[in-house]
Amino acid sequence: MKFVIQVVSKAKVDVEGKTVGQIDKGFLVLIGIGQEDTREIADKMIDKMVKLRIFDDENGKTNLSLADVDGSLLLVSQFTLYANCRKGNRPSFTDAGAPQMSEELYDYICEKCSERVPTVERGIFGADMKVSLVNEGPFTVVLDSKEIIG
Repeated sequence: MKFVIQVVSKAKVDVEGKTVGQIDKGFLVLIGIGQEDTREIADKMIDKMVKLRIFDDENGKTNLSLADVDGSLLLVSQFTLYANCRKGNRPSFTDAGAPQMSEELYDYICEKCSERVPTVERGIFGADMKVSLVNEGPFTVVLDSKEIIG
């Protein structure tokens, strides 16, 4: 599982010209789900993400978590995080999870995040989404379950 976490002052997702998810201060999280991913892995990734201290404190040090700044989440599924570009010029996506399993796990992640963060918005799984954001810093962190869990 991969989470690309971007610290934002605002972000939104549009589908077919309509805004389906929008936040102010918080994290825009692109979520890639692999073939071997499980709810247990998702739980560990969520726990790590919500505890990350990557917002500036009063001294300009990255010392505050999402909860400390009353931040929100915008969660967007993105299977292309599992692109394998080792051979040729056309990426392979064989490492990405199957669509049904990935959608179920994405829904689970959104549900679990809602239990820990007051405002959780989301994209639409499998849709052609237009994502816009103001990345603060820019500050972007990649969480990979292979590095977090081992």
